[in-house]
Amino acid sequence: MPKFRQLGVPLTATCATIVGVSSIRAWIDRYRLLSFVAIAYAFTWTIQGALAYSGMEASWTHSILIGFGGFGPPIGAAVVVRASGGSLRTWVGQMFEWRIGAKWWVLALGLPFVILSLGVLLFVVAGGPIDLTEFESPFIYLFAMAWGTVWGGGQEDLGWRGFMLPILQDSYSALTSSAIVGVTWAAWHLPLFLNATTTHGGWPLSQQLLWMVSILAGSILWTWMYNSTGGSVLAVAVFHAGVNAMGIFHPADPEALVPNGVPDPWLNLLAEVTGALPLALIAILLVVVYGGNRLANRDPPTPQDAGLPPEAESEDLG
Repeated sequence: MPKFRQLGVPLTATCATIVGVSSIRAWIDRYRLLSFVAIAYAFTWTIQGALAYSGMEASWTHSILIGFGGFGPPIGAAVVVRASGGSLRTWVGQMFEWRIGAKWWVLALGLPFVILSLGVLLFVVAGGPIDLTEFESPFIYLFAMAWGTVWGGGQEDLGWRGFMLPILQDSYSALTSSAIVGVTWAAWHLPLFLNATTTHGGWPLSQQLLWMVSILAGSILWTWMYNSTGGSVLAVAVFHAGVNAMGIFHPADPEALVPNGVPDPWLNLLAEVTGALPLALIAILLVVVYGGNRLANRDPPTPQDAGLPPEAESEDLG
């Protein structure tokens, strides 16, 4: 008697399962970007949407769960790379690519302070009140950098920059690809705006719109860093974390911004505008200096640099 009958496993069911899995993998491989976005959104929106629905108060547990939800993009990328028969090691290796030259580490670590300085200068020139009597400890900055790189935003970049961007740049210019990533990235944050306990959920409409401008400008800056370093997601994640951490050191007078616990709408709008403007200006400068085609002085990373096999080859394998 055949072994599969002794085990009670019908051959037809086994074959159907194999065919079903193969069909799913083939579909994912054929629609790589769509599959990536769908998985990234599904994972993140399920976790962060559940948090918004639960009404959990702000806490360390809440922050950790929000960060966990932020792993949707790398999980989506990993699934597609695996289903396409690509190299997960090559894809993940972008997060450990530190040999990019001292110049780019100086820029990744130092440019956030330039962005902060320009924002503060604009804020002061426009009449914004500042308080220079107290400054946060540098240890808080180091913690914010470490947290932001691996859990508070930088983890996203292995998906947006380390996967989606090189696929798009295979067909579009770096500038167009940055815009597509930026819009997809911005919409992905929707659950945070629906959660009153998050920073995003407490923003007025003006700040939400300015945040969108910052996201699009930031997408150009991250593309520039990714392309210029030959595909170092680590540099992008550190740069990303650094920009996010700069709010810790903005010297705007909190008592003037929120007198008697009530936000001053004009001063808060001023702080928002002067915070977004430097990012937008630097993004425009990068486009002028490097050109929108590559946003770098070298060819951009390819899908193969992100661990994906050529599409023709993957179709033959599928």
